[in-house]
Amino acid sequence: MSATDERNAGVGTVDMRFEAVVIPVADADRAKEFYAKLGWRLDADFPFDNGFRVVQFTPPGSGCSVQFGTNITTAVPGSAQGLYLVVSDVEAARAALAAHGADVSEVFHPGAPGAQFRPNGARVRDRAPESSSYSSFATFSDPDGNGWLVQEVTTRLPGRVDPAPTAFTSVAELAGALRRAEAAHGEHEKRTGRRDENWPEWYAAYMVAEQAGTELPT
Repeated sequence: MSATDERNAGVGTVDMRFEAVVIPVADADRAKEFYAKLGWRLDADFPFDNGFRVVQFTPPGSGCSVQFGTNITTAVPGSAQGLYLVVSDVEAARAALAAHGADVSEVFHPGAPGAQFRPNGARVRDRAPESSSYSSFATFSDPDGNGWLVQEVTTRLPGRVDPAPTAFTSVAELAGALRRAEAAHGEHEKRTGRRDENWPEWYAAYMVAEQAGTELPT
């Protein structure tokens, strides 16, 4: 055992929650107006006498926030790109963003690996074939050009989510999970040839497995 291993032996794991991302803007008031119009929650706007100011917004249902302001970063305004917003229904998310004034792209899927990160890349309009999870996108930018990538995720990859604390962040997300469970359960009953009296347990098992990326019931 190495000296590092000996020092780390018996040390417990500490939760480290990714809380906020700083994005560079040229005009904090303009950025504040933009994100407020999107319907994002304003958590803070703290100005200080030395010119430092921090503004924080949180997207609906998100556990992570964005911060911007003055004297908060030396990064070039608009240089933050590929900021992910994960949604359960990319069409609904796109419609909501457009309704709140965002200049959002049409829904697309990458025609080549990585095309979602390149505005002039091989993007194919409409959802991915069979609406496969992780593969359908839309994009928009704030007034400074900071770029957001809206990604549809319905079934998580294995190991991505702890299966114990299953949670849904909105009514729409839960409703979408129930609809997918209903469709899968219908196929299950066709295969068995009989009505499943324990459908609530089957639904629950399907929804937990789908979110955690573990094997789905059949």
